[in-house]
Amino acid sequence: MEKSISVIIPNYNKASTIGKCLEAAFLSRYGKYEVIVVDDCSTDNSVEIIKTFPCTLLQLETHGGTSKARNTGALNSKGEILFFIDSDCLLQEDTLLIANKACTVHEGKKVIISGTYTKIPYDDNFFSAFQSVFINYFETKKNEPDYIPGHSVIIKSEYFKDSEGFSEDFLAMIEDVEFSHRMRRAGYKLLMSPQVLVQHVFNFNLVKSLKNAFRKSFYWTIYSIKNKDLFKDSGTASVELKINAASNLAFILSLSLYALFKNPLYLTLIPTIFAFNLFINRGLVSAFYRAKGTIFSLGATLYYTMVYPVPVLIGALTGMIKYPGSSSKI
Repeated sequence: MEKSISVIIPNYNKASTIGKCLEAAFLSRYGKYEVIVVDDCSTDNSVEIIKTFPCTLLQLETHGGTSKARNTGALNSKGEILFFIDSDCLLQEDTLLIANKACTVHEGKKVIISGTYTKIPYDDNFFSAFQSVFINYFETKKNEPDYIPGHSVIIKSEYFKDSEGFSEDFLAMIEDVEFSHRMRRAGYKLLMSPQVLVQHVFNFNLVKSLKNAFRKSFYWTIYSIKNKDLFKDSGTASVELKINAASNLAFILSLSLYALFKNPLYLTLIPTIFAFNLFINRGLVSAFYRAKGTIFSLGATLYYTMVYPVPVLIGALTGMIKYPGSSSKI
């Protein structure tokens, strides 16, 4: 039985992607759904683009952030099920059908269901593909994840409206984690449905990829210190990623010690460190290969082990330094 679904999309200055997002939404093969876009005072031509589609457009009077936009969309929705996505995410033709089936299976249970990104992004360049495979792999690793990512949240409308919604006074990029943890403490089960897919438009290059890694690590570290779960295996903040960062630090330290003391013993540690890191991250390496073959897998593995950990480490260190002065609510 088809339940009515409200697709809720927050938007802020996403003129480059909101049209693609809405075009994909209205190609859905599902019957009973509405699309609500909440514009958060965009200064580009997003609103003009949104108005060309048969969706409900809500415009915030003051810039309030993603959480406020999502909450506003939910309060003005009519569907039995709320499906939150981002304005740079593209529903697949069968996404809502699969989401409805997942909800039907868990009918009557206090659950929040997560989807994830397709392995191949809309913009299939190296850095975007790396990020999409990386997120898909780590988000689908557990049937009961630590959090539900904001780009694909499926929740019964009455459950969401009974909650406080997404916190509107919170760390950027982590509001979905806080919401998930709060809902779990309230007795809800978090479930991953890897067949529920949205395709992301990253438009990543090297600089954007590294900047994203830094920001995510920075905010995550502040939240995790306050939440006392810094070393928890949590989605993209996985144990594998943390070991990868630690291995990279050990690699840099070994090279530095060799340069300082000229003792070849320090160089002999490097292959062991690298082999150990590859063993721990063998699942991700395999995911790179399954997604795009040998050449991509080799490049993505080298980037993940040798370059990507640097902004992750810098972000974590910066978060630790900033933590004592952080006033964000947790």
